[in-house]
Amino acid sequence: MRLFQSDLSELADEALMRRIQRGNERALEVLYERYSLRLVNYFHRMLGGDHDKAQDFPQDLFLRLVKRPEAFDTGRPFSTWIFAVAHNMCKNDYRRLEVRSRDSTVAELQQVLQAPSVNDLDQAIDGRAFREAVVEALAAFDPDQRTTFLLRYQENRSIREIGQAIDCSEGTVKSRLFYTTRKLARMLEALNPYAPECTTE
Repeated sequence: MRLFQSDLSELADEALMRRIQRGNERALEVLYERYSLRLVNYFHRMLGGDHDKAQDFPQDLFLRLVKRPEAFDTGRPFSTWIFAVAHNMCKNDYRRLEVRSRDSTVAELQQVLQAPSVNDLDQAIDGRAFREAVVEALAAFDPDQRTTFLLRYQENRSIREIGQAIDCSEGTVKSRLFYTTRKLARMLEALNPYAPECTTE
């Protein structure tokens, strides 16, 4: 009898989804509790720091799930699947807006650079001027490159999971990360406080 209530919280995401597909509302509540905050944070960064959208989009996502629970691809991990849906929602919003403002992009990427999960990057950034330069430089990358960056360094997703989420090969994910990192390093080399000082002979 305990499984009907408290033990639902011990089930894997995919097991909860199977119960949701059978109409179990409590399973939906448990899954929402697991992912709502992560999705709010993800949408907040992806949608330029828009607080209202960041709060509304996770609810919209789960409303879609309630209406069409059969849309869940049982052949994929739920965490990968739900971020794929979230990614598509963001891309649709980008299309509606057509062009996102520079300030929104800066706000989005500042969240990434200041997050605990990007310690390596944070350690390489010392000083407000350099950090702002990094943010502005990243704003020049296209949405797919920024999404790949966010999933890798903010959500700590593996290369394979990122590929599944944004529907591209692992090779493409790696090349995007390599390209972004290399281009960023070149763009900001002169401003890097840890870079060796230039010497003249």
